[in-house]
Amino acid sequence: MDLPTVSGRRHLAEVVPSVLATLGVPGYANTLALPEAAGACVLLIDGLGAELLRTHAEYAPVLAGLTRATLTVGCPSTTVAGLAAIGTGLAPGEHGMAGYTFEVPGCGVLNALRWRRHPGGGELDLVPEEVQPLPTTFERAVAAGVGAVVVAEAKFAKSPLTRAVQRGGDYRGVYAIGDLAAETLRALREPAGFCYAYHGQLDELGHRYGPGSPAWLMQLRQVDRLVESLVDGLPPGRLLAVVADHGMVALDDVIDLDRAPALSAGVRELGGDPRIRHVYAAPGAAEDVLAAWRETLGSRAWVVSRAEAIAAGWFGPRVTDRVRPRFGNVIAAARDQFGMVRRTAEPLESALIGQHGSLTPAEQLVPLAIARS
Repeated sequence: MDLPTVSGRRHLAEVVPSVLATLGVPGYANTLALPEAAGACVLLIDGLGAELLRTHAEYAPVLAGLTRATLTVGCPSTTVAGLAAIGTGLAPGEHGMAGYTFEVPGCGVLNALRWRRHPGGGELDLVPEEVQPLPTTFERAVAAGVGAVVVAEAKFAKSPLTRAVQRGGDYRGVYAIGDLAAETLRALREPAGFCYAYHGQLDELGHRYGPGSPAWLMQLRQVDRLVESLVDGLPPGRLLAVVADHGMVALDDVIDLDRAPALSAGVRELGGDPRIRHVYAAPGAAEDVLAAWRETLGSRAWVVSRAEAIAAGWFGPRVTDRVRPRFGNVIAAARDQFGMVRRTAEPLESALIGQHGSLTPAEQLVPLAIARS
């Protein structure tokens, strides 16, 4: 079986380390060859894939004109893993935020966005700093004497995911594009430091209406205005790097895992999301589960063992012993526009048109846009 790889391109996890290297934070290298700056901001546009930006460049002429490179986001191509890549400078095999939902051994399947048991929403006794114990890029910046600011939605200020991957930053909560732009520019005007800003509404509309839909395109236009405002307001010597955490596809072929008996035999737990599934097998059942999923899904998905996925580099160049069990014994990654929904267990997620998580270029590749005053 020919498996896709995520090697051969620069990785999303290199963005913040490259920025911090330009600001003099020790232990980081400027692998992206970013220009030197007296201060810098990384703006992450959730859900803005490179293919989507290229296809709809007329709606985002500023972003399209500033794009200097294309990065890969690694596997899984989800917000949780992307935010962790920004927040640790590492790929999933090391930071361990293994997807939208994944099993933490001995604790159950965690919905990492809601920090609740999945499915069902029950409480899990999981400390964010223990689920992701590695130092964050924000902590390392502050330790080196570089100020670190996080500008994102106010409702996420004290969330467990923020604690897991963005701790150490001075969190400044905002409510809309207007104060996101204003607060980001304020942070850039402060003495030399690092600012991370996040915009999530493009992803939300892509999920609900589909990427490329009229609503999505109108939001892309607003995102471009946001970037234009930041570029126009950049203080002297400051750098702006705009990236994304993943792209998106619109599903046109699905299987309901809750109504597929052949895919439940020997399965202890299911994680992931509709585009990539972690399949946790009962003891001794992994080989049978792998065979059943391969036979049932056929050419609609890459279905591999955990060992095969690791060998193919899906989770980065290194997978630690702490993290390895969080990936399924079997991983099913959707091809084309296929989805593996769970209409009973995951009604909200299963109703969404736009999805991401797998290894197609539409999901994997994101733009890197650069501006410097």
